[in-house]
Amino acid sequence: MVPSEENQLVPKEVESAAEEPRVLCIIQDTTNSKTVNERVTLNLPASTLLKKLFEDVASKVGYVNGTFDLVWGNGDNVTDTTPIDQNSDKTILDAGFEPGKKNFLHLTDKDGEQPHITSEESGTTDDCVQDRFIGPLPREGSVGCTSDYVSQSYSYSSVLSKSDTGYVGLVNQAMTCYLNSLLQTLFMTPEFRNALYKWEFEESEEDPVTSIPYQLQRLFVLLQTSKKRAIETTDVTRSFGWDSSEAWQQHDVQELCRVMFDALEQKWKQTEQADLINQLYQGKLKDYVRCLECGYEGWRIDTYLDIPLVIRPYGSNQAFASVEEALHAFIQPEILDGPNQYFCERCKKKCDARKGLRFLHFPYLLTLQLKRFDFDYTTMHRIKLNDRMTFPEELDMSIFIDVEDEKSPQTESCTDSGAENEGSCHSDQMSNDFSNDDGVDEGICLESNSAAERISKVGSEKNSLLYELFSVMVHSGSAAGGHYYACIKSFSDDQWYSFNDQHVSKITQEDIKKTYGGSSGSRGYYSSAFASSTNAYMLIYRLKDPARNAKFLEAHEYPDHIKQLVQKERELEEQEKRQREIERNTCKIKLFCMHPTKQIMMENKLEVHKDRTLKEAVEIAYKLMDLEEAVPLDCCRLVKYDEFHDYLERSYEGEEDTPMGLLLGGVKSTYMFDLLLETRRPDQVFQCYKPGEVMVKVHVVDLRTESVAPPISVRAYLNQTVSEFKQLISKATHLPAETMRVVLERCYNDLRLLNVSSKTLKAEGFFRSNKVFIESSESLDHHVAYTDSHLWKLLDRHANTIRLYVSLPEQSPGSQFRRSVYQKPSGDSGNLDEASERVKGPVGNMKSVEAILEESTEKLKSLSLQQQQEGDNGDSSKSTEASDFENIESPSNEIDSSAENRELENQIQISDPENLQSEERSDSDVNNDRSTSSVDSDILSSSHSSDTLCNVDNAPIPLANGLDSHSITSSRRSKANQGKKETWDTAEEDSGTDSEYDESGKSRGEAQYMYFKSEPYTADEGSGEGQKWLMVHVDKRITLSAFKQHLEPFVGVPSSHFKVFRVYASNQEFESVRLNETLSSFSDDNKITIRLGRALKKGEYRVKVYQLLVNEPEPCKFLLDAVFAKGMTVRQSKEELLPQLREQCGLDLTIDRFRLRKKTWKNPGTVFLDYHIYEEDINISSNWEVFLEILDGVEKMKSMSQLAVLSRRWRPSEMKLDCFQEVVLESSSVEELKEKLSEVSGIPLENIEFAKGRGTFPCDISILEIHQDLDWNPKVSTLNVWPLYICDDGAVIFYRDKTEELMELTDEQRNELMKKESSRLQKTGHRVTYSPRKEKALKIYLDGAPNKDLTQD
Repeated sequence: MVPSEENQLVPKEVESAAEEPRVLCIIQDTTNSKTVNERVTLNLPASTLLKKLFEDVASKVGYVNGTFDLVWGNGDNVTDTTPIDQNSDKTILDAGFEPGKKNFLHLTDKDGEQPHITSEESGTTDDCVQDRFIGPLPREGSVGCTSDYVSQSYSYSSVLSKSDTGYVGLVNQAMTCYLNSLLQTLFMTPEFRNALYKWEFEESEEDPVTSIPYQLQRLFVLLQTSKKRAIETTDVTRSFGWDSSEAWQQHDVQELCRVMFDALEQKWKQTEQADLINQLYQGKLKDYVRCLECGYEGWRIDTYLDIPLVIRPYGSNQAFASVEEALHAFIQPEILDGPNQYFCERCKKKCDARKGLRFLHFPYLLTLQLKRFDFDYTTMHRIKLNDRMTFPEELDMSIFIDVEDEKSPQTESCTDSGAENEGSCHSDQMSNDFSNDDGVDEGICLESNSAAERISKVGSEKNSLLYELFSVMVHSGSAAGGHYYACIKSFSDDQWYSFNDQHVSKITQEDIKKTYGGSSGSRGYYSSAFASSTNAYMLIYRLKDPARNAKFLEAHEYPDHIKQLVQKERELEEQEKRQREIERNTCKIKLFCMHPTKQIMMENKLEVHKDRTLKEAVEIAYKLMDLEEAVPLDCCRLVKYDEFHDYLERSYEGEEDTPMGLLLGGVKSTYMFDLLLETRRPDQVFQCYKPGEVMVKVHVVDLRTESVAPPISVRAYLNQTVSEFKQLISKATHLPAETMRVVLERCYNDLRLLNVSSKTLKAEGFFRSNKVFIESSESLDHHVAYTDSHLWKLLDRHANTIRLYVSLPEQSPGSQFRRSVYQKPSGDSGNLDEASERVKGPVGNMKSVEAILEESTEKLKSLSLQQQQEGDNGDSSKSTEASDFENIESPSNEIDSSAENRELENQIQISDPENLQSEERSDSDVNNDRSTSSVDSDILSSSHSSDTLCNVDNAPIPLANGLDSHSITSSRRSKANQGKKETWDTAEEDSGTDSEYDESGKSRGEAQYMYFKSEPYTADEGSGEGQKWLMVHVDKRITLSAFKQHLEPFVGVPSSHFKVFRVYASNQEFESVRLNETLSSFSDDNKITIRLGRALKKGEYRVKVYQLLVNEPEPCKFLLDAVFAKGMTVRQSKEELLPQLREQCGLDLTIDRFRLRKKTWKNPGTVFLDYHIYEEDINISSNWEVFLEILDGVEKMKSMSQLAVLSRRWRPSEMKLDCFQEVVLESSSVEELKEKLSEVSGIPLENIEFAKGRGTFPCDISILEIHQDLDWNPKVSTLNVWPLYICDDGAVIFYRDKTEELMELTDEQRNELMKKESSRLQKTGHRVTYSPRKEKALKIYLDGAPNKDLTQD
């Protein structure tokens, strides 16, 4: 309400309103899902009448008063659902509203009908309101409109109630506004609608789904009889053969008109309507050329369905002012002279001539297309011309018919081959799609009448060519996209209406004038850019002829088949309405059920009518959850449930006959709670759940067996004390309350001991759903501090333990397992014997795996943490190890090396037995800090790896495959390794490891973060035949390094020689490489795959090596995976690559015959020099990629100050490009670049022109475009400034001789070359030409579906 209105004529009885009590009303609109969560609040005086309440609500929510009901909605206590009487004279106080309290009301449907939206256009013609209705409106789910369009509230309910105009709108499928505009125009054309109704569909001859005329007929019947505000067009588009993707294609409305008329003509062949389109829309014009010397005229007759009118003439900076002006320009002839002279058949020579168009006949329905879409050759983009062009309400076309044309004695009927193809400015305006052959055209208008009769006929036609405008199709937006709507005049009442998709509203003549386009300024060249983007695009006029002007058929005039169709559609609409009524009164709520036998939580959606009782709802839920064979029906009930908190809110005892609508608080789109179908055994009794109780899941802990039992559910109250709560649990578990310890898990890993008996559960932090652990033994653990107790450690481990499924490689734990037996440098005979016993089992036998599991688990528990080794393994800058360890197993080599293995066994057995104890790792003695880094640094450090196989003399020991042990474990350490922090993407990180321990290497606390328990597991079918699996229970705070060491006995090789891959969805595998990270990112039931092969050590990176082939069609070729280490020089990495290149790629190179360089996507970058050090001079990361380039000669790059560019000569006279040549510059000087290019090419220095290549290497470009499209010879003196920005190696430079002329190509040569270039560039993946959006051709498929060859477009 406007503030000034409040003080006008205030009744005396209301003057003391401030003193009387006020009533707070909260109204919730439950009529549709969009508004169910919105509330309207009214604070009214207690003396307010109920009538006034309804008026205020209607005003607030925007509904028509009297089309909705208000019912009480105060929670579950309400039993009266009778609507409040709107016509009562009672005050709201007398009607039961309570002052000082919240009075909840539900706004509901009245008599099953949705409320009517207030019609803003009725009773007002205010400009701003009219603008809002005539302008483009957004549609739900549509992207057809641009973001700056005015928004209007629209809901599903508005679709269900017919507009006050009496007309029905059309729902926009997505971007089908152009279709809706045309359909509404055809519907509002009496002659077209009546003719369509007279056509009768024969179902025996055609499928109704694919019949375009039948679906149009159905649509028109619905537009005429439906009670909805808007109807769908999906049946019509389906008859076009369109799928849902077509709804997202925006097309031109004039193009659709042509295509649809053509389709209708095809469908109506050999029917009464066969010539309907031509009778209504087709006109004729003459295309002529007249010799100016002899007067001879060649001509032909063309037909048209619309007249395209130019907005702005080509090359002009001023638009036509009106449609009449554009029509005059359309028939204005042009003179053919000079090089455009016309060859006259009579003169037998080229003569000056006049070429033009003459209208011979105008159609009954005249369609004018305003050509607002053009092409800007400056920007090479499509544009829209928004210039102002007026059009009259009545258009006199008699001035455009030339009677003299028929009298001309020089006119001869001929088909002039030259006339059609001459350079006429009108040639692109001709509507040739529907032209007939010349022979037929020439006889259409002439018939057998005499010339005098024809002249008389034309003369009379001139006097009756007055047309009235009845449809304006408007486009709003740009050439890239926009929105169509139609302004149509009804011939029934001469009222103009705006048909804007589902919205239909009245408009005025002033609104039509707003579609002229343009702005108030002058019509200058740039006026279009600042003009309104909403303007007329197509105009349809009807001839004013009382004899032909038809009226719409009345209902009693309908043909019988239309009467039957009307009745059929009404029945379908009534059926749909009944179905909607059922839907509107159906409660839809989430339903859960714990299956009594499968023990899995099932989820479904329960749909039950609001009048169904609770007992009936239980039966529906029972069948929905498919429990017939699992439990009897009388052992099931529905309870109120909160799935998010896993909380049973209440049960419904004694309410079996209560309607579900009351129990659930009405029909809503969403509920704040769920339902649980609870089951019991026949010998059990259901527990009563009261509102206000909290649910507690009680887990009984057994310290002796270190087990945690499944939960028992107990209900408690928040005001109970801990002591009372213990008594409650004691009854449920039969455990003594006196010795009971209760631990509450408030959130993840937050374990709180409830040791204050007088505290309430609320004070302890209990909520709706809670989880507690109880222990009631009489052990000494009661007297230990809680955080040091066995109970706390067990619960802490329980909270952090996850279950993983580990797939072992096929070789484990067979003969390769003996390597893990000898992996320590020293040990005692007892341990060796124990390990040897494990190896004696048959290879691959599951029993041997079980033995390993059982014994190794016990052994791992007893190990102590290894102290840090002093010294190191020595530097080894060169290594020849293979990058993968997959092929380490070789039966022949194993036999050959058996002697060495026995020697090694003897050496280990005579070692100091005490050393083994200090070398092995423990899973218990680690720090007490709960950080993710809880493993000794020696586990993580490659330089102190205990996996090295060596004897007491530190001599190399041959392994089973004969490889030098140092080739596997050599440490690539240099000064770069010392005192420098790792980057985040190395294999491991230093942070959080060394600082956890003091100098003696002992941990600063005691915490069992290394729990590990495993057992054999049989995987599902299809997981790989013969593949071995482990089911591992492990503390997720363990590091990857420690986890791998626990797996060593089962894999059969040291942890440094196998890799861990995490398996994600769709069986995608990714390697886990950060050894000091914990397993916290893993969750229960994750799968892990173990693969043999050397894992990365600290400071190492896996690198993908690609070969750079600059002159090959595919310049980037993958070679191999390698391992580079921090501190390694480029030369060292090249030395390691040599044998791998020879063995894996067949490349026999010397170290000076190739270089390594940076790779960015496919672009070659910085050339790495031999003395560069990784991580110091070259940044390196995990999964790094590098180019290997084979050199033709000696390496020219010697220092970082040099610049290597790739040059390529363009030869315009031959239309070809030479191969790439590398040019090495000493500086960034343009002059030096030109000098080098002159040296390699022989072109004189002053004639060198160059340009930088664009895009990704090799910067491909069509040879038809390179000469003019590149930025040749930029005016710069250095390469590192704009527009070149060449600061790194690898830039592509094209160069040419400026004196070399471009080859002249014939059209055939150019077309052939264009095809070759297009094919070449498409193969290399480079774009050929700029194409911002590929438009799909608009097609209507007469058989109802696109053919395969058509879909190729």
